[in-house]
Amino acid sequence: MQKESAHSRILELRAELERHSRLYYVENAPEISDFEFDRLMRELEDLEAEYPEFRSPDSPSAKVGSDLRGAKASGGFVQRAHRYPMLSLSNTYSLSEIEDFARRADKLLGTDSFSYSCELKFDGTAICLSYKDGRLVRALTRGDGLQGDDITANALKISNIPHRLKGDFPPEFEIRGEVLMPYAAFEELNREREELGDAPFANPRNAASGSLKLLNPEEVAHRGLWCTLYHIPAESVEFASHSEALDAAASWGLPVSEHRRICKDINDIEAYIRKWDKDREDLPYATDGIVIKINELANQRSLGYTAKSPRWAVAFKFKAEQACTRLESISYQVGRTGAVTPVANLEPVQLAGTVIRRATLNNEDQITQMDIRIGDWVFIEKGGEIIPKITGVDLNKRQSGVSPAPFPTHCPDCGTPLIRPEGEARWFCPNTDGCPMQIKGRLLHFCGRKAMDILAGDATIEMLFEGKLASSPADLYELKPQSLLALPGWKEKSVLRFLESIEKSKGASFERVLFALGIRHVGQTTAKTLAKHFRSIDALADASVEVLKEVGDVGEVIAQSIWDFLHDSAKLAEIGRLRAHALKFSLEENEGAKLSSALEGKTIVVSGNFSVSRDRIKELIALHGGKSSSSVSAKTSFLLAGEKSGPEKLRKCEALGIPLVSEQEFWAMIPDNKDKVEYQELTLF
Repeated sequence: MQKESAHSRILELRAELERHSRLYYVENAPEISDFEFDRLMRELEDLEAEYPEFRSPDSPSAKVGSDLRGAKASGGFVQRAHRYPMLSLSNTYSLSEIEDFARRADKLLGTDSFSYSCELKFDGTAICLSYKDGRLVRALTRGDGLQGDDITANALKISNIPHRLKGDFPPEFEIRGEVLMPYAAFEELNREREELGDAPFANPRNAASGSLKLLNPEEVAHRGLWCTLYHIPAESVEFASHSEALDAAASWGLPVSEHRRICKDINDIEAYIRKWDKDREDLPYATDGIVIKINELANQRSLGYTAKSPRWAVAFKFKAEQACTRLESISYQVGRTGAVTPVANLEPVQLAGTVIRRATLNNEDQITQMDIRIGDWVFIEKGGEIIPKITGVDLNKRQSGVSPAPFPTHCPDCGTPLIRPEGEARWFCPNTDGCPMQIKGRLLHFCGRKAMDILAGDATIEMLFEGKLASSPADLYELKPQSLLALPGWKEKSVLRFLESIEKSKGASFERVLFALGIRHVGQTTAKTLAKHFRSIDALADASVEVLKEVGDVGEVIAQSIWDFLHDSAKLAEIGRLRAHALKFSLEENEGAKLSSALEGKTIVVSGNFSVSRDRIKELIALHGGKSSSSVSAKTSFLLAGEKSGPEKLRKCEALGIPLVSEQEFWAMIPDNKDKVEYQELTLF
């Protein structure tokens, strides 16, 4: 390549990498895979090495990717300087380059009498915790490596980050690690986002990063985040080795990975890599590689750092599993909020142990940007992802005559012209009260387990709607046994159980009723916050947009959505009908008050299936003074174990010596087990 062409390509790569870095670290909306990003970075590094006159300290190859939004406090967070620079790791997809790393270490240290600490590379977002006198005093994001956002209030809401340490800890130190979102919490969050008409997160890493930057710490607590810590800066404490430092951290109650291993040579390292390339599929969280570190801290100090990364560590990254298959068609789904989501229908293909037939295409922009056409051969990735996604098109297999897939201009269900509100990436059907898909979607949401908990799934809602028995939530409370018995397959017993569940739903709390109404952008946590703040639907309806914005995590968009909903005559009429059926639209005077202190001071992890819903179990824990947590840690008092409890949670309890409590034992702990009796009476039918 000629010098002029090289300079032009370097500038092009820098601009492209800066854009993708911002999408990845700040917007949590990456457009390319990690592998493609790393390929572009390697190309830039190679060109800058070949033409050193074009090197620049501002190049993406010479600085850490930043999660800061600008020079001022980002997103409402104060930025603070790191005591020690928080750098990134150099990485590779090649085992031969890991061998080169080991050879360089031998040569630079002048000895082979050292060891390596091999650890899982967690696919989350970096965090730095500072402890003073055993108390957590500060938590910062990586930021630009020199300063990060102060997210201490949010870190205090992550269940396995200890507020106070135990044992013989130093007076002051910092420790670094990763905040993750386990697969189960990720799936639950995306289900909730799709119900609200919001685009789902692409992967657990994006979800964890976005959650850590929420302005409402209570919402952070709801996200099920989990932390693992893996590095104490050598300057921060006095230990002989990295592994010794982490063993000490674990003894202080800090969450350190149990999957570390000390390796003596490259053969040990490669065996560890091979093991986890397979076994990572069984983990409850995403990992995307292995980190190899020189274990002895004196050797780490001797090797030092580059401007961007330590010389004593390297990351080996697993290649995401990929398949190539034909795109047969694109279908379009309409959610309860009217959002239209394209779905790729694929020729079935095996990937990561499952057969993939469909993949989500988030919006029209993604289809246009990737130039996806019907009949194309497309690349599908899963890797650390939960949801299969299309990452590219194999243009070599594109047949002549295939044309771009046009996004529909009209609703695929009711035919209404679609609209795309300003600032939105998605198209919407505005026929809120007449579009069958939206109507059925709202009915299904209203009946959901976390809303009114009525025994009605997709098939039941479809029959009720097609039979003209229900097109709004209030219609459910006016159903008659004779009408239901006329439906295909319905017998007296099923009718009785269904009507019983409808009757029981009248006891649902105001916050659940508010969530069940299906106000766009108002999820479970926001509904709970609003219910506690305003205490009645009337007070909520009287609030202006400005007053609404003063509540918790309610911003402009959510506030406007609430105001619009509660000033729509059709919605108010529906609320009036529901009120007539005795649903709760206000909190009672003492509602939310504790029933007892039987579980005071206890942190309880709930896992498995119970005779009542897990949501109700967690509600009872709170009413009796306890606290629910989504993950097992040293702070866990006990695991409430139902049928089919998570095996990973059970293993961790055994390792930490945390007791298991059965459902029967739990009911005996609390003075009021009325819920248990009511449930048994209902299931007798």
